[in-house]
Amino acid sequence: MLLALEEAKKAAELHDDIPVGAVLVKDGKVLAAARNERELLGSPVAHAEVQALVSGAKANGHWNLSGCTLFVTLEPCPMCAGALVMARVEEVVYAATDPKGGAISLNLNVLANPALNHRVKYRQGPLAKEAGALLQEFFRRKRREKNTSGTK
Repeated sequence: MLLALEEAKKAAELHDDIPVGAVLVKDGKVLAAARNERELLGSPVAHAEVQALVSGAKANGHWNLSGCTLFVTLEPCPMCAGALVMARVEEVVYAATDPKGGAISLNLNVLANPALNHRVKYRQGPLAKEAGALLQEFFRRKRREKNTSGTK
């Protein structure tokens, strides 16, 4: 999760993206480390989880990521939860919860839906406080910038 947190910091510092980082691991080996790149790529789907899945599939040599665990600094949104299911990821470990956008917090049973052909185990892991603080500071700064730019 520490590596995912470093990726999250890079998202904000390098291209002013929401600081979320993700790391895909298989058999104790890092397949991919990624971060949010929506602002950088101008893409609504360039979430850290999706970026890690795409890079991880290339490193794995196949789209099927069975046996992989994704560590992510923020609870996955419904889109990312769906991507995790479709990629056959075994488990997702997230740091901070997302009460307004997280698939788990919103009770959108995407990851463990028995109607789907694959289910992803999930749990909250370490560094929730650190990941949450990083997100809070990012949005505090954004609000300050908006208020000092003369726009409301």
